[in-house]
Amino acid sequence: MIRRALLAALLLLVLLAGCENGSLPPPPPCDSICQDSIALRGMREMLKLVFNLTLQGKPVGQQDATVSCPLGGTAHIFGTATSNAVQGATEVSLTYVFEQCVHLERDEEARENYALTLTGAFSQQGTIAVQPSATTALLMKSDTVTVTGTVHAPPIDYRAEGCIANLAQNGNHVSGMFCQREVGTDL
Repeated sequence: MIRRALLAALLLLVLLAGCENGSLPPPPPCDSICQDSIALRGMREMLKLVFNLTLQGKPVGQQDATVSCPLGGTAHIFGTATSNAVQGATEVSLTYVFEQCVHLERDEEARENYALTLTGAFSQQGTIAVQPSATTALLMKSDTVTVTGTVHAPPIDYRAEGCIANLAQNGNHVSGMFCQREVGTDL
């Protein structure tokens, strides 16, 4: 009994000593599946950012807008977006064309950090939830997309060139095929 108490006290001292020097344990390793997951999050968040910068709060119907990406490059979005106020949802049939569009996300969670450049076109079909009474349900496809930059913290170089993407979002989960690999992430 005394031996267990001494071991517990020793363990506590070791843990406290680690905290006192300000060091945090290193983040878990990020293999290729982890890297693809972060890149997928970045691509989806770039689509959302461009939608919000160009179409959010605009009248429904035919859409055609171009925007400068906040950190460089451009994005063009066109197609249709209609609103269903009863369901609290927006129905979309849109195409996004990215030209060297740069987006950066920094977060305390290592797997939510990226600095990515996106080039290529995505089609997006489905429902974007506007209120809790609706669920986002989208299909997103690209015949060729290039994603370069860094993912994770500390940063890991990432490069996927000329890839085909077939993705689906159901609620806050996005999954599908990217560069002939299965990918998935929770937003």
